[in-house]
Amino acid sequence: MSERKIQDHRRGPKGPMRGMGRFDKPKNFRETFRKLLNYLRPYRIKLIVVIVFAIGSAAFSIVGPKILGKGTTKIFEGLVGKVSGIPGSGIDFQYIGNIISILIGLYLISALFSYIQGFIVTGVAQRISYNLRKEISKKINRLPLKYFDTNTHGDVLSRVTNDVDTVSQTLNQSMSQIITSATTLIGVLIMMISISIRMTIAALLILPISMFLVLSIVKRSQKYFKVQQESLGRVNGHIEEVYGGHNIMKAFNAEETEIEEFRGINGDLYNSAWKAQFLSGMMHPIMMFIGNLGYVVVSILGGWLAIRGAIEVGDILSFIQYIRSFTQPIAQVAQISNVLQSTVAAAERVFEFLEEDEEIEESETPVKLKNIEGRVKFENVIFGYDEDKIIIKNFSANIEPGQKVAIVGPTGAGKTTIVKLLMRFYELNEGRILVDGQDIKDFTREDLRNNFGMVLQDTWLFSGTIMENIRYGRLDATDDEVINAAKLAYAHRFIQTLPNGYNMVINEEADNISQGQKQLLTIARAILSDPKILILDEATSSVDTRTEILIQKAMENLMKGRTSFVIAHRLSTIRDADLILVMRDGDIIEQGNHKELLDKNGFYAELYNSQFEEPEAS
Repeated sequence: MSERKIQDHRRGPKGPMRGMGRFDKPKNFRETFRKLLNYLRPYRIKLIVVIVFAIGSAAFSIVGPKILGKGTTKIFEGLVGKVSGIPGSGIDFQYIGNIISILIGLYLISALFSYIQGFIVTGVAQRISYNLRKEISKKINRLPLKYFDTNTHGDVLSRVTNDVDTVSQTLNQSMSQIITSATTLIGVLIMMISISIRMTIAALLILPISMFLVLSIVKRSQKYFKVQQESLGRVNGHIEEVYGGHNIMKAFNAEETEIEEFRGINGDLYNSAWKAQFLSGMMHPIMMFIGNLGYVVVSILGGWLAIRGAIEVGDILSFIQYIRSFTQPIAQVAQISNVLQSTVAAAERVFEFLEEDEEIEESETPVKLKNIEGRVKFENVIFGYDEDKIIIKNFSANIEPGQKVAIVGPTGAGKTTIVKLLMRFYELNEGRILVDGQDIKDFTREDLRNNFGMVLQDTWLFSGTIMENIRYGRLDATDDEVINAAKLAYAHRFIQTLPNGYNMVINEEADNISQGQKQLLTIARAILSDPKILILDEATSSVDTRTEILIQKAMENLMKGRTSFVIAHRLSTIRDADLILVMRDGDIIEQGNHKELLDKNGFYAELYNSQFEEPEAS
């Protein structure tokens, strides 16, 4: 149990920043959009309320300029009458006061409606985001190990964080904006027509120009935004890699090379970013210019119509306000259409992840063994990561309880693959693996893995105290049990010398303790979990001689009375193994104990002797 989570979440090419701010287009917009709507379906009543309140908010806001125009006309008529000396003429302040009261009431109601629909939309968006993340979390635990072997950690993290955030933000910001913009467009157009059809036609003639310019800018800027995000990913990746290997870079005097490479990547980011931002920034002044042209046309035409008595003076003011309200939602819709593309693309990546093939279903009537002895049998095991590339060919072996089994062979022989099959990280193509006479397929994966302990060459420790890291082997263990496990692992003495001892916090990078100390802690964790079967990946290659001796002693304590599988790199460390399986090209080509294999003078003898031969000088 101790080392099940063998993949460090901090790893992954280019890091999690790769997925941020994507401007990819979805492969299947319609299908993905339909799936997204399915997530919205449980909230359809709330969304109907949102639509009603969005329409109400826009409607109350739209009526305002028309009423304001009436007030302006009343003031104009009163002033004209007074100047002309018409008896009883003047400004009707009571009428104007009523207009102001009505406008304040309308705008307050509009703001209230806007607040309510924003509150509901935020709740729906966050709930959908919560549900997506919950489904992704469940999905991760059901995915086969093959998925994580073939996909970068950064890409998986990007789907969980950035892509879900993109969907959530768009639902939160754009959903109500789309409804409001559409309502505003229709409502403003109706109000403009009610004032003057001729002025409306004149205003609409400017629309094709503004639409053409807006779409042209969006199309051009989208291309540069995409390049900008790709360049940003390369910059982040470069910085992460150089920072992670800073010591190596210094040791090889590669500072200038790395700086030069960064200059090139940073230059690409600069070129794409300023073009994207410049083009995007042009949209507002261009829309302002087109809008001002519209104001000029409407003002001249409105003045001419007012002189002829076709419209009132206040209608000109109302119409100008409506033009401003009409062009704004057009620009918003253009921007939303771009955002919607990237949102659906993000949603598509999330749905692709949720639809990945899962592990084979558990047995409906799983086997439960109270006391596993540790007898393991491989029967004609055939396996390949790809069906057309078989790497384990007709593998058979019998291991008795308590035996120490060493698996040796050159790189790529299939040693680690045997362990992955034993833990059922992958399913066999053919054959069976039996534990105490029961096919491992008849166990639940949880029950099967509860009987295994792993100590790997790549240690895994999380940010937390030493006590918490050891207790990860058995979460209900007492402090005394943790300390006793540390003593058996020869870790107690060095822990006592650390600041705060067992309460010392291992930092996020786990670089405040040595590699050997990390390994002793993982052995203590495995001892605490008290597994029946052990899997050990010899982990003494990167430690000093004294620590290596401690690790060997700790591993001996760990293996007492347990069936142990040792992936051996130094053959001198497994001379006392009960059974040595010699692998080459996925096959067991020899098996026996150390003496028997040396006497055969075969491949094992060749491997063993080669580790003690002096390399020839070139």
